[in-house]
Amino acid sequence: MLGYIVRGPLGGLAWHHLQYVLGLARLGHEIYFFENSDDYPSCYNPATNSMQTDPSYGLAFASDTFTALGLPDNWAYYDAHAGQWLGPAAHRALEICASADLLLNISGVNPLRGWFERVQVRVLIDTDPVFLQVRHLQNERARKNAAQHTVFLSFGENIGGIAALPDDGFPWVPTRQPIVLDSWPVTQGPKDGKFTTVMQWESYAPAQYGGRIYGMKSMSFDPYRDLPSKAPASFELAIGNPPPDLADRGWSLRNPLEVTKDPWTYQSFIIQSKAEFSVAKHGYVASHSGWFSERSACYLACGRPVLVQDTGFSQWLPTGRGVIAYSTPDQALEGVEEINSQYLRHCASAREIAETYFDSENVLNQLLAAVHNKQSPAKNRTDARIR
Repeated sequence: MLGYIVRGPLGGLAWHHLQYVLGLARLGHEIYFFENSDDYPSCYNPATNSMQTDPSYGLAFASDTFTALGLPDNWAYYDAHAGQWLGPAAHRALEICASADLLLNISGVNPLRGWFERVQVRVLIDTDPVFLQVRHLQNERARKNAAQHTVFLSFGENIGGIAALPDDGFPWVPTRQPIVLDSWPVTQGPKDGKFTTVMQWESYAPAQYGGRIYGMKSMSFDPYRDLPSKAPASFELAIGNPPPDLADRGWSLRNPLEVTKDPWTYQSFIIQSKAEFSVAKHGYVASHSGWFSERSACYLACGRPVLVQDTGFSQWLPTGRGVIAYSTPDQALEGVEEINSQYLRHCASAREIAETYFDSENVLNQLLAAVHNKQSPAKNRTDARIR
């Protein structure tokens, strides 16, 4: 599996990838996490808040994380700047690539160097629908990297339905985030706690294609700026680069680097929350992609209800209990009141939804079945929707 932990040593990013590693290991597969430095300064160091080529911080983060999860030897990092493999599986990296049955490239953030192409079945998992498709249409390097894969899965679950994603020519099939449920035990939610989330105001520049703009969370947030003054609840954002007026409007703000220092601080932040309140990237909403946040799935797994902006996920995920979808400020306010009025019922429903829709055993088995279906010409390739 190719992912982003050494270069992005933050708790939420780590869990996003670790759910795949842990989940596949629990299913009995021999799974290795590999990462590639790419050819530019791509290693984020939270201690200095800088991008650099030195992977030391991320290597220590990865070592501590995989050791804590009982997989201390199942990872390696290729440092293209130094031309060497690092990490406990470094000495076997090429051998593993040569013998592997399947490669999963999460988010497409790793270039497929020659040794990865030795794996015959190479799966690209799009976790950023609409933005990735636009990138493929506008960036030849990104498109060439995508074309090296043989199967294409996307968090845009409404592909083939109401989703209005630009056609980049790749045959996308829906998938979703797996959650290893026993790593997220249910605890009693605090009735007097806060509605929280972890977010970036601007993750990167908006995408433009076909006369449309697909923006970030900053474009989605404006109608909800005054929610704290109207709702009978407290709201806390662990937010990067917030606009200066949010604190004045009643939002409690935290440094996201404190919350996401490691996987356990991130998990603790979620557990201490009453519920999640979050907007989605404007592009997800505008394209009706059906994307659902891996972070929100973790809230659900802990038995925390989520009040989240509808991206079209209400087409495939039940809402009203545990998951409250909103599209307007009035609906968001009603959602707060609904969660407050029947909190314990929403907590129980949250975990039930996690078990039904995000359990890693089910999601990953369905992912593998979809991969087999796409690889087999004898199968009906139109019937590959993952549920």
